[in-house]
Amino acid sequence: MADVATRPVSGRPDFSKVSFGALRRYYVGEFGASTANNLAYRGAVAIWVVTTVIQPMVSIVVWRTVAGPAGEVNGFTSAEFVTYFAITMLVDHLTFIWLMWEFEWRIRTGAMSPLLLRPIHPIHKDVCDNLSYKVIGLVGVLPAMVLLVIGFGGDVSGIGVVQVLTFLPALVLAMAVRFLLEWVLALSAFWLTKVSALNNLYFSLFLFLSGSFAPLAVLPEAVRTLAHASPFPWIVSFPVEVALGRRTGAEVWVGYLAQLGWILVALVLLRVVWRRAVRVYSAVGS
Repeated sequence: MADVATRPVSGRPDFSKVSFGALRRYYVGEFGASTANNLAYRGAVAIWVVTTVIQPMVSIVVWRTVAGPAGEVNGFTSAEFVTYFAITMLVDHLTFIWLMWEFEWRIRTGAMSPLLLRPIHPIHKDVCDNLSYKVIGLVGVLPAMVLLVIGFGGDVSGIGVVQVLTFLPALVLAMAVRFLLEWVLALSAFWLTKVSALNNLYFSLFLFLSGSFAPLAVLPEAVRTLAHASPFPWIVSFPVEVALGRRTGAEVWVGYLAQLGWILVALVLLRVVWRRAVRVYSAVGS
């Protein structure tokens, strides 16, 4: 990172003295500012929402063709594929973050410096920005999900109150898992000049092992085993299967515990990597 000539702080910033009240006020103000910004650039948000819809639509067409009008693939009927990918679209929107690309720009331009000078950890700003985008985007994603189910003849007979109530905690935990893991991965920009190759590798693995490309049930056993040893299925496949009623009883609780376990792992990694990353950045140009 020798091309960055900036010295944002002397030593490592200390964010530990921020009170809960101050943090709450910060979240309210930052979320409001982020929402105003997203509304001002609503055209860009609309484009992102459209791209979110395209992938599940293509997946629905492909897997309905594979299953046939009256057939099935490993327990998934043509109608169930429709519902699976419609819900996957919602989960993907609510878990997606873009910071793996933005961090490179922050480091290269020195935009990280003012964030480190604030008394609040930069991750809180990113949480607000990310939540704001997701809330605004729901205006387009929710109707699109309903239209996909109706237009392609999805099967929602297995979705009831119990499924919705167990889906919501799984969704919130999935959001936390993905945000923390990808925020940690974004910190690689403190050491790497270009992170696009690493990001592409990550998202290739994510696409196949999370259940975004296809339900894990239709993939080979070896791929399913590899997937469940990673955090990816707990971000997409698990909450979607819970919503469809394919995970019940003890399976749901095991899934919750797996999500909490990956959150703990991500928090430990975040603490360790963040300390080293800030030391590297503060030494640049000295």
